[in-house]
Amino acid sequence: MPAAPAGALKAATADALTGLVPDRAAPLGFEVDFLPFEHCAGQMRRITRAQLDGWDLTTLADDATLAVSELVTNAVRYGKGRPVGLRVRCSAGELRIEVTDGSPTPARMRSADAADEDGRGLLLVAAVSKEWGVSSDGTMTWCSITIPEGGS
Repeated sequence: MPAAPAGALKAATADALTGLVPDRAAPLGFEVDFLPFEHCAGQMRRITRAQLDGWDLTTLADDATLAVSELVTNAVRYGKGRPVGLRVRCSAGELRIEVTDGSPTPARMRSADAADEDGRGLLLVAAVSKEWGVSSDGTMTWCSITIPEGGS
């Protein structure tokens, strides 16, 4: 399969891929690759919210879009100009959000003073997710959010 251009939606929900009515047991997901521009965080929030609405997971929208915003912003700021990827998957009672930036420098939680304008992103991600982490090679930061019983 040829590579999708930057900004193209590489994968869609399971029902769009199979042409069948989605099986709630089958994982749902999407992936987007894009160039690291500041405005991309807002675009990725909107894409994520629209997908969650389509999956009937609106109760997760605020937490998930906050996590997406913070992880994408970190990748854009600290990824040293490398392309960024966002992957969101829904399966086994959780929503997993992964952001890659190609930089081997792992994301790390910082301590911010009250007067600091930044430095709280991963604290926010930790607050809204059940867990978060960084891949062993440092290129991907992820978090997972529990899907409440009944979905929406």
